[in-house]
Formats: sequence, structure tokens, C-alpha cells
Amino acid sequence: MDERGAIDRLKRGDIGGLEALVRIHQARAVQAAYLILRDRASAEDVAQNAFVRAYERIGTFDASRPFGPWFMRVVVNDAVKAAARRERTLPLGGDAAPAAWLLDPDKGPQELAEEAEQRDRVWAALAKLPPAQRAAVVQRYYLGMGEAEMAREGEGSPPGTIGWRLHAARRALSRALRPWSRAQAAPATAGQNVGRPPSGPPINAPKGGKDRE
Repeated sequence: MDERGAIDRLKRGDIGGLEALVRIHQARAVQAAYLILRDRASAEDVAQNAFVRAYERIGTFDASRPFGPWFMRVVVNDAVKAAARRERTLPLGGDAAPAAWLLDPDKGPQELAEEAEQRDRVWAALAKLPPAQRAAVVQRYYLGMGEAEMAREGEGSPPGTIGWRLHAARRALSRALRPWSRAQAAPATAGQNVGRPPSGPPINAPKGGKDRE
């Protein structure tokens, strides 16, 4: 069953259409919620509840529009609310091995190690953002939504607010990652000088091929 057929079944009150939507959208929904919440179990709960809410609200969905952005709005909004509640009551921590399942299994050990280090640095920087800014980053760069679409499918924030959140998030991430970026660039710069003679005044050979007395 395709997405359109599943939505038609749901609109007729047939909950059997929900199975197809779960199969199509569950992985992406869990991953988006996880990037905001930083906890796999909580992300799975948010995604599961979002499917239930989508079923309950399917009558308000315009079937001429794509289901994915409409559904992901529910996921992101619920994840932001859950993240705000968690961070008021829990220390900033999250999973001990964040997003290890996002690594590319086709890469070699060295590439995986470098990717894991970069991932963990970005993950730590992302975790320091307020939930609303974190959600904006996830929508823009993970879900690939434009700012106008984010405003239309979001909780009602105007495009100017969305743009401000993205700008503030990018600045914060840049500041957090700058020391690591400089450290990564330093070995490459040093390597450019390998094999070069030490700098200093030129050594002039004696004229005529003999030592002058």
C-alpha cells in the first residue's frame, strides 16, 4: 500500500492504513526526534505518539499536500516540548554513545574513527543549543526543509523567527566547533613544511671552486 492509499483508508476510519505510514515514516521520525531529544527511548515514544495523533487528526489533513512535512511537524513540536521538560529536570547528558548507528558502515576503521570524533563534537555542540534552535537545525539540515516550509508546517512562528533561530544556532555551533577545527587544521599546515630545508641566510660557495686564503 502506498502513502496516498494509506491516507485514504485512515480518512475512512480504517486504522489499517496506519501500518503503511509507520513503515514509510517511522525511521525518519525517530531519528529526527532523537537529534532533538538526545535519548533513543524518548525519541521512539515521541514518534509513536505522533502516529497516534496523526491518526486522530487525519480529518484535518489536506490530502492534496505531502503527508511527510505535516507529520514531521507533529514529531518536531512534540520533541521540542519533551526536550524542554527533560532539560528542566535532568542534567545535560543523553546517551553515552550518541548516534553510533548513524555511522557509514562502508567506511574503513580510520575513516570511521575520524567520522565518530567529528560526530561527537557536533553532537556535543548541538546539545548545548536551546530545544527550539536544535529543532530548527534538525528541520533545515536533516529534514531538508526550507525556512518558508518550516514556518508553514511549524507551530506558527513567522519566517523571520525561523531565520533568527537558524542564525543563532549556526553562530553557536561555529563558536563551539572553532577550537576543534583549528586543531584539525594545525597538523595539515605543519605537514606542508615536511622535507623543506630550514630557513636561514643563503650559504655562498667559494668562487673558483677553491677556498680563499
